[in-house]
Amino acid sequence: MSQPHPFWLAEALAAEAPPEPTPLRGQLQTDVCIVGGGFTGLWCAIHLKQAEPGLRILVLEKGLCGSGASGRNGGCLLTWSAKYPSLRQRFGERQAAWLVRTSEQAMHEIANFCAAHGIEAQLRVEGSCYTATSEAQRGGMTPIMSELEQAGLNQWRPIAEQDLAGQCGSSAHLEGVFSPHGGSVQPALLVRGLLRVARELGVEVYENSPMLRLEAGQPARILIPQGEVQAGRVVLALNGAMVDHFAEFRRSIVLVSSDMVITEPAPEPLARQGMDHGRSVVDGRTFVYYHRSTPDGRLMLGKGGNRFAFANRYLADFDRPSRYLAPLTLALHRFFPALAQVPIAASWCGASDRSVDGLPFFGHWRHSANIVYGLGYSGNGVAQSWIGGRILAALVREDKREEDAPWRHCALVGGPRGYFPPEPIRWLGAMLVRNAIRRKERAEDEGRAVRWLDKRLASLADAAGKADK
Repeated sequence: MSQPHPFWLAEALAAEAPPEPTPLRGQLQTDVCIVGGGFTGLWCAIHLKQAEPGLRILVLEKGLCGSGASGRNGGCLLTWSAKYPSLRQRFGERQAAWLVRTSEQAMHEIANFCAAHGIEAQLRVEGSCYTATSEAQRGGMTPIMSELEQAGLNQWRPIAEQDLAGQCGSSAHLEGVFSPHGGSVQPALLVRGLLRVARELGVEVYENSPMLRLEAGQPARILIPQGEVQAGRVVLALNGAMVDHFAEFRRSIVLVSSDMVITEPAPEPLARQGMDHGRSVVDGRTFVYYHRSTPDGRLMLGKGGNRFAFANRYLADFDRPSRYLAPLTLALHRFFPALAQVPIAASWCGASDRSVDGLPFFGHWRHSANIVYGLGYSGNGVAQSWIGGRILAALVREDKREEDAPWRHCALVGGPRGYFPPEPIRWLGAMLVRNAIRRKERAEDEGRAVRWLDKRLASLADAAGKADK
């Protein structure tokens, strides 16, 4: 089951056959240095270069572009519409509506960009389904849809009971709602496509060139193993890896795993199961199951919330096949009995940078006007990273253009909006809540009564927002 790269990236590199990357050596001076060559960093580079073609922009990536979270997620394109009530409560109606509409716009912007630049990323904007897979999950979207309706934002529609299995691909779904804003993508193909376009635009990208240290100043200095970069402006697009470099972010996120399995191609049984489409399907539990198909007839299923990193130290398991292969395979067969005889092709794991409120945050590092950062997508960042790139590009631009104002002043800017407790309290609390959620959802799946204490502990996670994908 082991592979030199996570499944999606191995597939993308096989199609691309890139030359061995050359690390950056020596000293370079640049207008903008972006640290991190995933979705956020590459979108930021592209936005900046399109707006100001004369800028010299350099991207540093510690491994290969796509080897981190951007290339190993499930590839589900989801919006922030299901978060509207918490967005409105936190940011007010106007900003909440802007965030919802912008997250819906983002995936169409990505699709248009891919079409314009010939990026073949298996991108299918064919909608998303949120479902209930136990009686306890029924009605979970009803109050959210009601608030969206009152705000004139509701794009969700109930799926008729007789159409549910066909729409979502499984009779395990008891009810569901559908939005046209959603879809799926092969994430590593998208990353590698963005890399190609960025280079075609004139962005210099150096892989296998990790940042060792950042020194503030004008210019700022980024030290790398075989040299340094002096940059007028710096963008830190490291996501979860920010905690490895900067102590102030260690309590602003939690690194938590999302684990995935994918089948061998089986287009005929997949079509019979009703999953020969590009929709993403997410159920209503706290640590969600999510699934989607691929154009070549594979079925991918994943689940969030399995491993929590103590002190946010990056776990070796995040780079290995999933240790949850057996329960994920059982879940896949429960949802899709027609695929019971189809072999599992691979399993893998990835680290999600979960923030306190489940939303990313952006700001200026240590009050430096020329150094900006963004992280905390919380497992819902494939489409949202397009937004993150726009925000960071707006923050780092020296000429404060009017068209950048909505991005520069959006509610996600201003740094972390909360902090987790210090260790070991954070990790012990996470284990306590995670195990209670597991017991609660197991009881709900089996139609048993849930213990009062498990309900109370599980509600702590629900209060902060569900784990997304």
